[in-house]
Parts: sequence; C-alpha cells; structure tokens
Amino acid sequence: MPFPMMTLRVLSTIFIVGLIPSVAWGSGVHSLEPFKVDLSDKVSHMKDLIEKTNLPENEVNTGVGTSLGITLNALKSLKDQWLTSFDWETEEVSINKLSQYTTTIEDLDIHFVHEPSNDPEAIPLILLHGWPSSFLEFSAIVEPLRSNSNGTSTSRPFHVVVPSLPGFAFSSAAPVNWTVTDTARVFNTLMVDILGYKTYAVHGTDWGSLVAGELYGNFNQTVRALHLSFIPKTPYNREELAERNITLKPEEELPLDVFLEWQKTGTGYFQLLSTKPNTISLALQDNPVGQLAWIGQIYIDGSDPRRGTGPSLLTDNEILRTVSLSYLSGSFASAGYIYQQNNGAFNQEYTRAKTDAPLLFSGFPYNNGAWPDASIAMIGNHVNTTYHDFGGHFAALDNPPALIEDIRKIAAYWES
Repeated sequence: MPFPMMTLRVLSTIFIVGLIPSVAWGSGVHSLEPFKVDLSDKVSHMKDLIEKTNLPENEVNTGVGTSLGITLNALKSLKDQWLTSFDWETEEVSINKLSQYTTTIEDLDIHFVHEPSNDPEAIPLILLHGWPSSFLEFSAIVEPLRSNSNGTSTSRPFHVVVPSLPGFAFSSAAPVNWTVTDTARVFNTLMVDILGYKTYAVHGTDWGSLVAGELYGNFNQTVRALHLSFIPKTPYNREELAERNITLKPEEELPLDVFLEWQKTGTGYFQLLSTKPNTISLALQDNPVGQLAWIGQIYIDGSDPRRGTGPSLLTDNEILRTVSLSYLSGSFASAGYIYQQNNGAFNQEYTRAKTDAPLLFSGFPYNNGAWPDASIAMIGNHVNTTYHDFGGHFAALDNPPALIEDIRKIAAYWES
C-alpha cells in the first residue's frame, strides 16, 4: 500500500474494546494496518493539470442537451468549482473520520472501513459499491446504521464494514481473470475469518450487487440476509415481460423507461470498458479533467434530475470528491478493469440462489433498471420491496434517508 503504517496483530490494541474478536487465519494470526488517507502531496500536480486543460469555447453540437454525453457547460462548471471552491484537504479530514484499515487476503491488499456498533445485538453488515463509485458512496450512511440514530425502536444497529473492491481506491488491482466470484470469496474471508463475524448481512449496488449475489448464493451459511438497490440481472424489456405474464406496478414504469433509454444511448462506456479498457485507461490516467468528463457523466446521468436538493447529497462537490479520489489514488485504470474481467456478468439468467436467507429490494425512480417482484423472486427468497419517489442509481448519495430505513428492515427478518 502507498501509505504503510504500523502493523497491528488481531490480538492488539483495537481488540481491547471487545468489538472485534481475535481469530487465527491460515498458519497464524492475521494482521491489520490502520489506514489514513494522505494524498495531499499529489494535489498540486492535479490542480496544475486542471488549470492547463483547455476546453472548447463552444459546444461542437448545439441543441442536443445531454444526449451526446456531458455538456461543455456542465464540464466547465465542474472544472471551475474544482479550482475555486473544492478543497481536497478538507475532504480528506472528513474521510479520515471513518475508521479505516487494510489487510492482505490472497495476496491482495484490501482496504475497508470498519465501524462496529456498541450494541451487542447489532447485525454485521457489509456495504458493496460499484463503478465509478468507491467506499465514499456510503460514507453518509455508516454512522446512522452503526448507531441506529433516528431509527425506530424496533430496528437494530449494525456493525458496518465498507470494503473497496479490488482495483478501487486503496485496494490492490485484481490479477488477470479475477471475477466477482473471487471478490466474494475474499470479502467472506474478511467478514468471517478476519473480523470474526460468524454471520452477516449484505447490501450491494451496481457491481457490488453482483458480488453481493455471489456471497448470497455461495456462502449461504454465513450470509443470512441480502438487501439490494440494483438487481444483478439485466431487466426484461416490455415484450419479455409480456411473454412471462409479468405486469409492472405504476412505480416500476419510469425505472423501466430509464433502463430502455440507457440501453439505446447510454452503454458506450460499458462496451469500451468491457472490450478495450486499456484505451480509455491510458488516455485518462494522468488527465484529471478527462476523468471528470468520463466519471461525471455517469453520475449526472445516473442520478435523480433533482440531485443535490431535498434528501440528495449528490452535489457537484460530491462528484469532484469522487473524481479526485480516483485521480489522486491512481485507481482510475484498475477500477475500470472490472468490466473486462466480468464481461457478460449482467445477463438474463435468473437462477435462484441456494439459500433461504431473506432478500430485500429498494426501488428508486431514476435507477437504470426495473425489476418486478416476480423477477426478483427468481434469484432468491424475496420478502420485501420498497419503492421511493426520489433517487437514482447512487441511492446512498441521492436518497440516503430512504436507503437507511430500507436496510434497517433487515432486522425484521434477521435470524443469525
């Protein structure tokens, strides 16, 4: 890792509080390193490149809105904010309020947040992000879930774990041919063998939903509940739904329209990363404004049009924080390889996992997918769906109160 710190054994100081059990792993006791984000020495170079980036004076094609990707005006605005109002050092202080660690599993350094609850009845929970996101996607919901702040008397707190997927942020780049199945195995090792949780619940979105699905099916003795805000299967279109006699609820109509539009006009990045990831990775690895255009477009397209208002925390500053982490950590290239390594993983093979653990789902109107209860039931023991009238693909940022309450519903079905 780029920021080595003093190694702690599992029997060391952090376990005196009794929140994390000590466990043996392999031939000895597994080690953890407490981790602090410290990328400030790279900020000057990043800002210099941003300042020197020349953008066109005018749009190449006017009157097309966002249909061809991020607009010049949006990119200019984000760039200007990056130079004038965004402050990475302030963000770093905020990020480091999270208790972070690294550990080595199967020769991969895995970075993760671990915020245990003080409540002995708390449910262990792992939160899994996707691309182009990071562990930061969940930063606002960690404390409410951990402490059960503003929760109901019938809900329970959680021991919250938020790992960085291999290749993302501060986790090692995954080796060739690494798949979401491999990531699931590593994360189960993290939860069970390293942190000592005999059973746990999982939440996943985007690529994290695929990892979550692998955990749900392949580790059915340890994973005892699954919550998703994105089903790891390609949705059926209207004709395919009709063929299966599946009827949409009114609240599922807009998400399906969003998905069908994305299928027609929004899959360019998906195709490129799935087949030729080197091209975009090499082009933009040392180009912060290029990464801003590439990643910013995904966030703008994937969020509720009302982002940054009401419950949404998905502001321009949040986009700049995510892109800054991508650039400063040097993880832009390694994160994108998840598409090529798992090409074809999002398919329509709706096979039911071999588990009786409950499966819960949250629907958000501007998420790029609609999954009726009938199709969710094809992949697991579906017990609950909750729909919301605000939010998009990045629910933990776009509507965190709703996602928090939905994840808390795990407690009603929890049997460790």
